[in-house]
Amino acid sequence: MTVVPSDTIATEAGAMPAHVWLPPAGHGPGIVLFQEIFGISPYVERRAADLAALGNVVVAPEFYWRLGASGVANGPDMLTEGLALVQRFDWEAGVRDGATAYGWLRERPEVTGAVGLVGFCFGGGLAFNVAAITDPALLVSYYGSALPGLLDLAPQVSAPSLHHFGQADSYIDGDAVARIRAAVDGPEVEFYTYPEADHAFDNADFVSYHPQASTIAWGMTEKFLRKHLPA
Repeated sequence: MTVVPSDTIATEAGAMPAHVWLPPAGHGPGIVLFQEIFGISPYVERRAADLAALGNVVVAPEFYWRLGASGVANGPDMLTEGLALVQRFDWEAGVRDGATAYGWLRERPEVTGAVGLVGFCFGGGLAFNVAAITDPALLVSYYGSALPGLLDLAPQVSAPSLHHFGQADSYIDGDAVARIRAAVDGPEVEFYTYPEADHAFDNADFVSYHPQASTIAWGMTEKFLRKHLPA
């Protein structure tokens, strides 16, 4: 998949390509968008545009840049190809890149408010890890696939957080979801599960898309953003 970045973010290893969406007003609070395993896909671009339409300055870094890729093409092989990239991914470097992107966005002149983190699947876990080492205004994590292995970081995630999981998730079973819920529980934590929804239920380009769960979850996400990251 060929995606043309709109900016770059300086890291210790070089320039990380990134994509920026501005809200109608041209300024507002910021959101770092953390991709699924498929990379900067049409789905990620649509969600970034949705977040910008709500009044946010959005940056979606190309987290696979160290692997020489922006993502994989939609189609029957997208899961196989995405998993192959994840297996080569340097998690600790990705966390550093995410934290760098967060700091970079905070300094953008268009950002006139706080900065939050929003992640999907692979990105839901990566955003959670970055939230543990930075101070975002909020965290929204959709079915964070790495969360079962990151729960020791939960006490360090102090930002208000919203978590979405499908009750029929093929990768994160009910026991794991229960452990995540218990670990992240707090006065500013919202946690929702969706009957019959599988992993990646929000992605209309993927086989497990669940329209009803997607619509409800996105409505909850918009409400959460309005509360904790007002434009």
